[in-house]
Amino acid sequence: MQHHATSNQPTPPFNAPAARRLREALGMAPGHVAYGMRASYGLGHITPDVIVAWERGDAAPSAGELTALAGALWCSLSELIGVPRTLREHRLALGLAPEDVARSVGLEIHSYLRMEETGDWQGNDRQSTALAEALRLTPRALATVTGRDAHLAELLRDAARTRWQGSVRPIARLVPVQRRELEDVLHEMHLEYQALMAATLSWGGGTSPGAGDAGRQFLERILDEFWSRIRHP
Repeated sequence: MQHHATSNQPTPPFNAPAARRLREALGMAPGHVAYGMRASYGLGHITPDVIVAWERGDAAPSAGELTALAGALWCSLSELIGVPRTLREHRLALGLAPEDVARSVGLEIHSYLRMEETGDWQGNDRQSTALAEALRLTPRALATVTGRDAHLAELLRDAARTRWQGSVRPIARLVPVQRRELEDVLHEMHLEYQALMAATLSWGGGTSPGAGDAGRQFLERILDEFWSRIRHP
């Protein structure tokens, strides 16, 4: 089935099971939802088959279609959006206009929209803090939407493999974590990684079969390891 889009913007993450649950809770058939979107929002291409395809995960609504679907189901956008991945998706999940976020952060609207569209956050520390407040971002989500994940992961891998003390300051500049807790977590992760690598050595001085696999896996999931240990961001 061909999917018609009403917007050339990226598709927000869609929570298909939630859409079906909300429709059934209202006692509506797919045809009722499709009719509501056509009649109230002028989306003439929406048919019952489109609604069914969305609910099955075979297709996903565009940003405009998602807004209309929320209206037809008498729910908020946030109830239909899956886990937000980008700056724009976090804003959509809260139902905020870009102008509102730009004003809260202290940016001109065109500058904010450019950052949102490119995924390249250029705000300073004060603006990043304001962004976290406006979009209710956790420290991990803030690091992700501002494009800091790759750099943070690199610093964390260095901390695990070499002297962790040298990574404290650069990591502290990236994420709002208390200094003492950051030091404790980096030390703990360093010790765990070194123990994994030491365990790969055989008694004969060589390496055991599959040596290093556990250590490589630890480094691959380094961001999850880090955030799962942070208790007081």
